[in-house]
Amino acid sequence: MKKTVLTVSVTALILLSCAQAPQEKGKDITYTPQPPFDPPTYVCYKTPAPIHIDGKLSDGEWDAIPWTDDFVDIEGDKQPKPFLQTRAKMAYDDQGMYFAVLMEEPHVWATITKHDAVIFHDNDFEIFLNPSNDTHNYLEYEVNALGTVWDLFLTKPYRDNPQVLDNWELAGMKSAVYVDGTLNNPKDTDKSWSIEIFFPWSTIYQTMRGKEKPQPGEQIRVNFSRVEWTTQAQDGKYVKVPIRGEDNIREYNWVWAPTGVINIHMPEYWGYVQLSDKVAGTGETPFVKNPAEETKWLLRNLYYRQNEYAATFGSYASTLTELKPEELCSLEQARQLTLHTTPSLYEITAPAPDGTIWHIRQDGLVWSK
Repeated sequence: MKKTVLTVSVTALILLSCAQAPQEKGKDITYTPQPPFDPPTYVCYKTPAPIHIDGKLSDGEWDAIPWTDDFVDIEGDKQPKPFLQTRAKMAYDDQGMYFAVLMEEPHVWATITKHDAVIFHDNDFEIFLNPSNDTHNYLEYEVNALGTVWDLFLTKPYRDNPQVLDNWELAGMKSAVYVDGTLNNPKDTDKSWSIEIFFPWSTIYQTMRGKEKPQPGEQIRVNFSRVEWTTQAQDGKYVKVPIRGEDNIREYNWVWAPTGVINIHMPEYWGYVQLSDKVAGTGETPFVKNPAEETKWLLRNLYYRQNEYAATFGSYASTLTELKPEELCSLEQARQLTLHTTPSLYEITAPAPDGTIWHIRQDGLVWSK
């Protein structure tokens, strides 16, 4: 969980709607363009050997398992590339899913020791996992270099007023940190810190009724985040200071899948992870793009526009014409959309290329029938 900086976005417009009177309906609205939609992809293979969770990325356990791309700034190309390398690996077996991350770091430090404290006040690593790929009911895990964990469950993103279960536990989770250097010692230069994590399938899928584990070929949504604070040594300790050229103290947010704004809680932008039936190192499985994801993205853009419309006029649009879908898709696609509304609710549907009908509603849930 992370504080968010609200830019000129749908989120900001929703908040503004609470502070100013809505405009008169009938006036034209120019919708805010959304950040580009191009989530990274990853093929997750079976573990070639048992993984011992000790924080060390041992060759026999991890060398055949591919790395993700290097992490980038959460705002994407708007900001420079991170000056420290971060990359991750994923694998799985019948019991659950394994994660490993290696973070270049010349000064490894941590202070928080209380479980379920706000870990990102230290430098940390975070995992976000949405197995249902519907942007609801997702898991969050944060850990610092002391190995202190914050695990929580969110029923939906913050923009949609979720229930945030802070005392929820990743049952059966295992994690360990390894520091290549010395922790909390400003007098020397460290090399890196690494983490290994295991989540049982029973915990990952506990919110999906009747689902125990994924099948090969299935895709789940995942993101990783690294929080990095600028520090300097004072009296033998690391003290946070502003980034060079700035006045206020703030953190860097480096992620696998950028969201375009400083808000990690946008699951529609998270990466796609496809489970392979192959053991890592025995062959490659191509990532297969699901055409339905483009349909879901169209619906997501209409959801953004409904929020922006409501922020401007005080209620959701009651006709598709007011949402200007022809700016988002072909006229043929626009004609296949449907919109149903009540004074406070709505549901929009669109057919995918295979004929499956996809739906989205006012709280952002997307599903098919």
